Amino acid sequence: MAEKKSNISYDSILKDIKAGTFAPVYILMGEESYFIDKLCDSISENALREDERDFNQTVVFGSDVSSGQIADIARRFPMMAERQVVIVKEAQNIHNWERIEKYIEKPQPTTVLVICHKNGSINAKKKVLTLAAACGVVFESKKKNDRELPVFIENYLKERATTIDSKSIQMIVEHIGADLSRLSSELDKVILSLPKDAKKITPEIVEQQIGVSKEYNGFEFRSAIANKNISKANSILKYFDNNPKSGGGYILLPMLFSYFQNLMIAHYSPKKGRDEDVAAWLELKSAWAARDYTTGMRNYSALKTMQIIDKIRETDAKSKGLDNPSTTMGELMRELVFFILH
Repeated sequence: MAEKKSNISYDSILKDIKAGTFAPVYILMGEESYFIDKLCDSISENALREDERDFNQTVVFGSDVSSGQIADIARRFPMMAERQVVIVKEAQNIHNWERIEKYIEKPQPTTVLVICHKNGSINAKKKVLTLAAACGVVFESKKKNDRELPVFIENYLKERATTIDSKSIQMIVEHIGADLSRLSSELDKVILSLPKDAKKITPEIVEQQIGVSKEYNGFEFRSAIANKNISKANSILKYFDNNPKSGGGYILLPMLFSYFQNLMIAHYSPKKGRDEDVAAWLELKSAWAARDYTTGMRNYSALKTMQIIDKIRETDAKSKGLDNPSTTMGELMRELVFFILH
């Protein structure tokens, strides 16, 4: 039986599971479904042999069963196996936790109960969390922010003996964003396309396999804005405007807001001369990732940066129809970029 752990991490839980150490109860909850699914799948794969699952693994859905039914299933004894696994999916649809709470007070030692609660976390005041934490594992799966995605990508690929350069990472992040399930799926697709003797992802491969132009993408657009490269910025903007599948301004606008928001923070950095110092201040993975910010500070004063942020907010509001009866997103973006660069 796994002992209670506080602030337990995904990696720590996964390590215990693969080592054959199981808790009687797991509550896996949160906004990021990727880690919930991975831990649930790992428990399923490691807690029982394949020939044991037919009789000793039960999967139910929160909308189809009551709290009492879940507790009754969990109290069963395994059949010709060391344990049984009971997986409750879509636990966010459970309304009454009383019978589950009563079960967790004295869980069946031969049962591994896995409760998967997606699209948010269980109310922290619920008794079920305190009880589960006392005898098992409570894990909150949080969404990754954009700054964390490069590390996630590198670690994911490293586990699969694959390397990637910084530009390729940025291209993928800008195109896919923080949807880890889609991100991992796209990475798997790219890995399969690589020759066995050259497991390295380059911008050319990203362009071919994921469909991101190595010249016309959010990363290159941000770089053009940071460097005040008017011709390149407008060329990329035109490409996005003429290719609806790219997402157009609806993709570029959040990226611009994120960049100038971070640039404003960078202006308050106590050390601004070196990429390394700015990277540390912004909590970026590498000095390379800070180059657009050190360049941006030279090209945009703190006052101009604040004015740009206000203009981005105004553009965002207009793109949603506020005080804007007819101006298209393309026209709004051209107006915004002109304001930024002049």
